[in-house]
Amino acid sequence: MSSPTGRKRVVVLGAGVVGLTTAVKIQEKGEYNVTIIAETFPTDPKTIMYTSLWAGAHHVSHAANDAKQMAIDRETFNVMWKLSEPGGAAEHCFLRVAQTDYLLDGRDECLDWMPDFKTLPQDALVPGTSAGTSFTTVNIDTPVYLPYLLARFLSRGGSIVRGSVQHISQVIEGGPGLFRRGRADPELVHALVICPGLGARTLGGVEDKDVYPVRGQVVIIRAPWIRSGRTVSHLEQGLWTYIIPRRSGDVILGGTKQDNDWYPAARPETTTDILERCLALCPEIVPPAIRAERQGTIEDVRALIVEEGCGFRPQRKGGIRLDVDWVPGRAGQSSVPMVFNYGHGGGGYQSSWGSASIALALLEKALASPASKS
Repeated sequence: MSSPTGRKRVVVLGAGVVGLTTAVKIQEKGEYNVTIIAETFPTDPKTIMYTSLWAGAHHVSHAANDAKQMAIDRETFNVMWKLSEPGGAAEHCFLRVAQTDYLLDGRDECLDWMPDFKTLPQDALVPGTSAGTSFTTVNIDTPVYLPYLLARFLSRGGSIVRGSVQHISQVIEGGPGLFRRGRADPELVHALVICPGLGARTLGGVEDKDVYPVRGQVVIIRAPWIRSGRTVSHLEQGLWTYIIPRRSGDVILGGTKQDNDWYPAARPETTTDILERCLALCPEIVPPAIRAERQGTIEDVRALIVEEGCGFRPQRKGGIRLDVDWVPGRAGQSSVPMVFNYGHGGGGYQSSWGSASIALALLEKALASPASKS
């Protein structure tokens, strides 16, 4: 049975930044009725099961010479730059900042397309680094931006259902109603869009063992005087120190990149290490009144802590999965396409809109194919 509106019914699994952005993109196309099914939504209390709220997050692409990934990241930046325009509906979600990146490995970040891009002279580098750049970017206030995406989705006619999906066959046979009312919907599900993040490891019908966690621990301090970002990185060795100010006045200090580390809470020794590295990189995080009298210490920064915690970045060997598979439909229905959009690792925000565009194109092509005709 088709939808009363004649629109195809699409179910998105996952409500992290990738799932929400993809759902918005599909719903705003105007040709689909989209429902998100997820265990956790951005308005829920923070949990280790929902990584997107723990992200920094700023738009600094790590695609480098990967042309496909760079195109995805550039599209996302362009959307976010537009959203962050002064007076815009989403300006409150972003902070446009001057960003300085210091590199320990001398690689080319390939970011000369960013606004106000400059290569730093040698005498402007911090000790131990071999190269550096500066540019303007956007920082995302994740506790504000994620509810914005959810509200935007709902305002365009999308719907949400809280549910724990063990296997994609549950959604094919029962639809969102199975999780909302405990019984199957009379209407068919025409397509699934799979955006479960780390859940892709265990979701029945997907079970992608190439997905693994990269633990990232952060410290959130209150320092509204900080209005520029700073990063030192050696990505090949997993070394990463960053200062990411938000519009709210909070500043995110990080970080760590720990493969297959499942520890779900902040480690005190890691918090101390992050504070030490960030203070060395940006002494200005100490309150100005203290710096006017003496050199700041780690305890001065510790006194500013609002929260500390960690998230599991959903990394995938081989990068983002953006493709289509087909599964048997409900009785009397032809095959149903599953569009995959997961495996973004630490780049979920940076690649969200670009990967959503590809997912939408894959969806439309699949639904137009003979295999999807009932």
